[in-house]
Parts: sequence; structure tokens; C-alpha cells
Amino acid sequence: MGQGTDDRSYEGPAGGWGSVRSLVRKSSDEHAVSAAVHELPRQNKPGGFMCVSCAWAKPVPPRPAEFCENGAKATFAELTGRRVERAFFEKHTVSELLGWADYDLEHEGRLTEPMRYDPASDRYVPVEWSEAFAAIGAQLKSLDPESVVFYASGRASLETSYMYQLFARLYGSNNLPDSSNMCHESTSVALPESIGVPIGTVRLDDFAASDGIFFFGQNVGTNSPRMLHQLQEARERGVPIVTFNPLRERGLEAFVNPQSPLQMLTNRPTTISSQYHQVRAGGDIAALMGMCKAVIAADDAAAAGGRRILDTAFIEEHTHGYDDFAAMVRDADWAEIERESGLARSALEEAAATYMACDRVIGIYGMGLTQHRLGVDNVQMFVNLLLLRGNIGRPGAGICPVRGHSNVQGQRTVGISEKPEMVPLDKMAEQFGFEPPRKKGLNTVEACEGIVAGEVRAFVGLGGNFVRAIPDREVMEQAWRGLDLTVQIATKLNRSHLVVGKSAFLLPCLGRIERDEQATGPQTVSTEDSTGVMHGSIGRRPPASPHLLSEPAIVAGIAKATLPPNPRLDWDAWVGDYALVRDAIATSYPSIFHDFNRRIAQPEGFPRPNAARERTWTTKTGKANFILPQSLCASFDMSGDPDVLRLITLRSNDQFNTTIYGYRDRFRGVIGTRMVVLMNKADMARLGLREDQQVTMETVADDDRVRRMSGFAVRPYNIPPGCIGAYYPECNALIPLAQHARVSKVPAAKSVPVKVTATLAATATATATATAGMAAE
Repeated sequence: MGQGTDDRSYEGPAGGWGSVRSLVRKSSDEHAVSAAVHELPRQNKPGGFMCVSCAWAKPVPPRPAEFCENGAKATFAELTGRRVERAFFEKHTVSELLGWADYDLEHEGRLTEPMRYDPASDRYVPVEWSEAFAAIGAQLKSLDPESVVFYASGRASLETSYMYQLFARLYGSNNLPDSSNMCHESTSVALPESIGVPIGTVRLDDFAASDGIFFFGQNVGTNSPRMLHQLQEARERGVPIVTFNPLRERGLEAFVNPQSPLQMLTNRPTTISSQYHQVRAGGDIAALMGMCKAVIAADDAAAAGGRRILDTAFIEEHTHGYDDFAAMVRDADWAEIERESGLARSALEEAAATYMACDRVIGIYGMGLTQHRLGVDNVQMFVNLLLLRGNIGRPGAGICPVRGHSNVQGQRTVGISEKPEMVPLDKMAEQFGFEPPRKKGLNTVEACEGIVAGEVRAFVGLGGNFVRAIPDREVMEQAWRGLDLTVQIATKLNRSHLVVGKSAFLLPCLGRIERDEQATGPQTVSTEDSTGVMHGSIGRRPPASPHLLSEPAIVAGIAKATLPPNPRLDWDAWVGDYALVRDAIATSYPSIFHDFNRRIAQPEGFPRPNAARERTWTTKTGKANFILPQSLCASFDMSGDPDVLRLITLRSNDQFNTTIYGYRDRFRGVIGTRMVVLMNKADMARLGLREDQQVTMETVADDDRVRRMSGFAVRPYNIPPGCIGAYYPECNALIPLAQHARVSKVPAAKSVPVKVTATLAATATATATATAGMAAE
């Protein structure tokens, strides 16, 4: 395919000594060495705290060190000895801080007291909690509830999330977008149509029973490194792992287990992927179509001899739509499949042969499938492949979407959703004696559209870095300043706190690792992992400041200041005893959370029911559905113009979501900067670009708006021709709000059509000056 290699690329494995050195550097930098020694042994353990980073499953019994590199960095960041006190805000204006890099803002440390924005001085100034709650409540009471957005980032506990969504609905709003809208909403749309459940069907014990694992668009080494333990164990049993991903990611190539003395001594890695196919960005439907075509062709040939490749008994009893799907697959043209996928027919047939040789296959995917124009179709096409051989509802098999943030799946489970049909509103109406709003609320993209249009007047953020994470950043930041009210609940400073509405509040909360002491004593919270298992979590560290409140206390404080008293709801009692909140959750969701307080104390936690695991299909047809894709191309790039490249936004080894831990993406050999464009050498030659040359990227879109960014240095990289990679969230300004997945409205961040040109010297100098604050770690 004419792919080049990057001479600076990291040749070592994931894990190993590189991970150890990175953790030592980060813990020292955060002044958190002593605290980390005490807290890391409790991370992801029964009786300990659940990681504030990714949501990967927790094994029972746990390993001695049940944390990964990025999970430990998230812990160090929360345990940091650095503090952002009132003197910091006295010294720096908000306008000045807007010029700081993401890393520098968060590196200042933990927020210590509630603040309000003072427009006259352009500074945050201290405010008493009672005064903040009263002012926020007064403004919310003056607004139309449908003009207020209640956003949740994914880190809040089940208890906080339930209180938050209940507050929003008692207020009269279903505007409850969350970070799922930006990442896995394509999953939440696709899977119910295909198999009747909105989450994956795989549990952790399925990995031990699987004899084949297929990856699409998920970078395990950066986004869920603890899964590498299950993958390593599978490879040691001889299980093939077949990967489809545009970039060759180190975590999917080689892994040295830091908990294995022999591997650490020899530095001899486990090879993770037995096959690695560098699919073109947006070409996953075509790749899956090619595999399905090979499987069905093999079955057609075998059927003549009485032997079948397909699980015909499963298809006949449990599925709907196979004949139409098979007809589409047989008619698919290999030349078009090769062109759209960027892969040779022989490569896809090799992957299909491996699939056919396995009896129990797990299909794993991430945002490389969901964040495209046809992200829903991507997911459903992956399900189609698994259905062909009965790989749903079988031990050791199933579909496994890897959710990102800790509890991002759980908050949806307890009601944070803009879709009223996904929430037991009738039950809540009876439970709390009110009439919930029934109108569909705003998802993330719709909330952004409402802010630009002036229809959204207030934003309450439960964690996260919304303004930095969303598309069309420059347009959004300008419109954001027209909001009447912005409220941000957070632990550390980020850019979203600096793009303020006319009235703005910054409310610092306890972290999950810290002791949450309330009226009835230390409190436990709970989370849901990526496999649908609920876990208890209890913090023990002293709070970063005596002025911090817990997230439940902040939500209750705003609710009490906004809502009239409700004889069926005692917010103060809930804050004093989170077990009462869990009792309320169990009443609202009895099939999932019955006997919640007892079961959450179990070391292994407890799983939510999953009908598809039992081959019970709660779909419109009553069966699992083969669903036909709309096109073989999932991207917005359909022009055929060779000068249009597909931009894949990436996370580095030294970040999680919008949180930047440093400037050392060692897996890609990018050190000291994030302003790079990774490009195929053949594309560089074709466009007349040289290594480290400054370039400008401009989005190709159907509207009249110009989206252009300069200041990027070109780096040759092993990436398919026609594709480039650059870092998120820096490149979000290039993603149009209108370029989102059909139906799910997930921003299409994994194949953004752009043109790349050499930057004029004057522009390059100006951009370099503007980004000079991005100091290397």
C-alpha cells in the first residue's frame, strides 16, 4: 500500500519499563508519590475505589496491581499536591488563562473553594456555597426549563447521576446530554435495533472461554490498557487476535506485563495481534462486507457437500433478515470493497478464514467505528458478521463496545438520557409525585446548535471539559459567551471554565479517591463498568480542601435552591446517607438494582440483566436482526478528490479524553509537542511536503464556513494513503457540527475531510508564538 515508516516511532512494547518510567515521572511531577504508594494498591479493588479513568471491567480476584499507566496517572492527578487557591485567580485574569495550554491549566492542581466570575475584573472571585446556590437557583427559576442544558461527563457516580437527572426532570427539562453523545451513542442506537440491548453482551469471564478475538477501531494500549491482561492470556492460549485499525498501535502489537518479573527482566513481549489490517479511515463497513462475503461464499460452496460454515440453526431460530443481507453480500463488488476498505481481497479472506476457524468469537470496538457518518451502520455491520456464526449469546462470544470514561455507561443506566423513552418516567412520576417532561431533550450536537441559535440560555456541567471536547470550537466559544448562566462542577481547572456565560460559577467537588464524610459517616458510591457490572467505591484520602463539597451535596444544593419543597423527596437526607439514594434507584429500576445496598457490597459487584446474552431478543421483530448498511463508505469524504485526506483525531499515550498528562506520546515517537500531523510518505511526496514542514489544515464541508488551523508539523508515519492523524482535542475546531453520525448524531471525528497545504511563513510564525505556552514535560 506504499506506507512509510516513522524513524522516530517507538519500537518498544506497551507496558514494560516505559510504563514504569512514565509513572515515576508523573507521580513526582504531581507531588503525589507518598499518597500514590498508599492509594494505588486500593485502585479497582473490593473495598477500594474505582478508577477515575477508563471503565474497563474489574476481575475477581484482582491482580496485585489492578491499574494501568493512564489509570495511575489519573490517580496521581487527583492526588496532586498542587492547589488552585484564590491567590491564583487574583493573579491571573480569565482572558490571560484562555491563552494557556490544556496541560498547563490542569497542572496547576486541585480547585479549593467555590468561585463566581466577576466581569468587571475579568477574574474568578470567592463565593460562599450558600450564596452560589441561591444565585444559581434564582437564575434557573427565571428561565424556561427547556432552554437549560444539564450535561454530565461520565465520571459521576450512579448516586450523583440519579440525583442529577431527577433534579433536571423535576425542574422540567429532558436536556440531559452526556459524553456518550460524543462517543458511543452510535452503539446505543445500533445495538437495540440489532440485538435488543443498548450495551455489549460480553463479560470478563467470556475472554477465558473465547477462541477468537476481532478488534475494530479501538486503541487498547491508550484507552483501556488493563484489557491487555485478558488479551495476553488469550494469546498465550493460542487464541488469534485479528485487528483492523488505520494506525499500528503499540498496545495492539506487543505487550510486556509490568506484573510479570520474567517479562520485565527479559523485556520479551507478548505479540498481541496475530493479524493486523490497516483499514482506511471510514472503510470498516467495506472490510466487514468483504469478510462476510468470504464467509457466505465458503458456506455456499460447503453446502453442496452437506457441511455448513454458517450457524444455520441459530440463523433460522434467532435472526431476521438474513436472506436480504446475504443477497446484498453476494452482490457486493470486490473491487469496490478493496477501494473503500484500502485492503486487498486476500487480506480480508485471510481474516475471514480465521473467523471461520473459531467457534466462540468476541468482537471488540471503540470510537473508530462509532465516530463516522455511518457510525451506526459500522456497529450493525460488525453485529452482522457475528450473527453469521451464532456469536451472540454464547459463552466466550459476543459484541464488546469499549466505553471510555469511568461510569459513562452507568449514568445512562440511571436516567441521564435526553430520550424520555429510555427512562422509567411513569415510575418516577409515581415515586416522587410529579409529572415529568415527556418531550425529547437535546443531545450534545443539538445542545450546541441551540447555543449557536440562542435558544439555549443556561448550561450546567457535571464534570468534563465540554467546550474543549465539542466540534466547531471557534464558533461554539463565541456563542457560549451569550449564555445567561454557566455552572461547572469540577475538581481541576480546564478551558471550559474560562469560556464563561454572563453569569458563571465554578464549583469544586471531592474526588472519588477522597473521604466523603456525611451525617451518617463515610459514604460509598457506585459505578458501572464497560461490561455492565456494578461496583462499590469508597475513598479514604483527606479532601484536597476543607471547602470542597461532594457531588451529591452540590446537586442537592442547587436543587433545593431551584425547586419547591417535595414531601416525597428529602435532599438533605439523601446527602447524609447515600444508601437512601440507592434505595430510590432500586425503586425506579427494580429489575437492575433490586437489593442494591446489599449487592453493591459484594466483592465481585453485580451484573445488570442482559437479555441478548440469553438469546432473548427485545427487538421489534423479536429476533436478532441482520441490518443492511446504507453504503460501503462511512465517511463524509465521498468526493473522490485525491487532495482530500481523511483526518483521524487521536489521543496520545499521555492523555485521557481531554485531560493532557504530558507531552510524551512515546508510542508514536512524538515528544514535546502535540501540534503534529501524521502522514503517509507517499501523500507527503504527492503534495510536495517535507518532514517537519509547517502545514495548514482546512475542512471540506458543504456550508460556507471556513475551518482552518495552522501550526502543525508534518511527520511521516505508518498510516494508510489518503489518511492523516492529529491530536484531539486540538483539532476539534476542524470538525463541523453538521458532520455527525446519522441518527445517533455522534461527531464524525474519525474521518474528517480536510486539505493539507504548506503554511505561509508569516502564518506559521504567528501560530508558533500563540502556542509557545505548550511547554514539554
